Amino acid sequence: MRKHIFAVTALALGLMSTAAFSQASRLRIQSEPAHDGTPAWKLAPSFPDPTGFTLVEPDGTVNIIPRDQRPQRMRVPGGDAGPQCSHSPVCGRKGGAARGQMARVLWDQTMGYKFSYPYVMPKGIGGLPSVALDSKGYLWAFKRSPAGVVQLMKFAPDHKLVLEVPESVIGHQDKAHGMAVDKDDNVWITDNGQATVMKLSPDGKLLMTIGTKGQRGDWVEDKGQRLLWQPVMVAFAPNGDLYIAEGHANESPNDVDSPDPANQEGVARVIHLTKDGKFVGQFFGNEVGQGKFDSTHGFAIDPSNGDVWIGDREQYRIVVYTADGRFVKTLQTKNLVCALNFDHKGNPWMASGQDGQFLKLNRDGKVLGAVGNGMGAGTGQFTEASYWVFDPKDNLIAGDTSVGRITVMSK
Repeated sequence: MRKHIFAVTALALGLMSTAAFSQASRLRIQSEPAHDGTPAWKLAPSFPDPTGFTLVEPDGTVNIIPRDQRPQRMRVPGGDAGPQCSHSPVCGRKGGAARGQMARVLWDQTMGYKFSYPYVMPKGIGGLPSVALDSKGYLWAFKRSPAGVVQLMKFAPDHKLVLEVPESVIGHQDKAHGMAVDKDDNVWITDNGQATVMKLSPDGKLLMTIGTKGQRGDWVEDKGQRLLWQPVMVAFAPNGDLYIAEGHANESPNDVDSPDPANQEGVARVIHLTKDGKFVGQFFGNEVGQGKFDSTHGFAIDPSNGDVWIGDREQYRIVVYTADGRFVKTLQTKNLVCALNFDHKGNPWMASGQDGQFLKLNRDGKVLGAVGNGMGAGTGQFTEASYWVFDPKDNLIAGDTSVGRITVMSK
């Protein structure tokens, strides 16, 4: 069985690599040497995205399940509410390369990090889009498991699994997405498909639900309408306020055609609430251009001044706003901005999604260093590098949206 799995993977990788390099050959610049404190980079191929259909061994080895042996995903009614993408320049990415055919910008690793897999996940399919660390060293993991299988887990500092939060508490998370721990060690999880944000206690008890499960829509405080639209991640201001990033935006679905009067604004947005869930304000992306954003996939609050950093993933850029929603600046990147975070020294970092690396930046968006071996399922690789955390020593701990394993990157 395993030989068959690896054979299928190798064949698919070869086909995708050919397509990616074919695309890369048409690009004018295919590499750059190191200069002015920025490491060298080169174009690398894509890897077939297993979309969670993997089985991970205790040592971190990834076995990809062939397509003809994959079970059907279980869906929850309402998880796909709303019409499909429309009125968007990126619907179906017409005229553009499919993700699996894209060339990836891969930066040289000069920071000396090593990769290990001390956290052993319960066996089963499903990617792991996010992890979060509390003040006592306990690591939470949020998995895209099938219905009926535990999705939210907690590991002790010695890497042992100590808590599984059952569906009887949080229900099935149709599209498990972002997660963060607040200063009181409560854990917050986002269900992008069912349009909810949930707050749980350190021992896994449900404390608050924001949004209505299965009803994606607009937050209109004047009408008492408090719905969410594609919540992807949460982040906390220095005073404890909560920010919710909403919207893969124009990827799909796009709800502007919805007949539901509660759901008319299919556009990426940021909602600002107090830590108790009371409305403060919101601001919208409204497509592309200076001061606008198309997606809110990456998301973090600058600890030095409370600015809101937005990873506009498909536009390859970071857009920065003040805490009250005033545009500050745009930082263009060479990589997908899937996640953002700040280390304990206040340095900004980004996860480059299917480019498979974590990049240390300065505040002008310049890449200062990289961690990760690029897109793939081997040691130190990520099929989709996304929401991650820093431990107290600024080692990185990350899941993989398309693979159910946890990687520790340490010096």
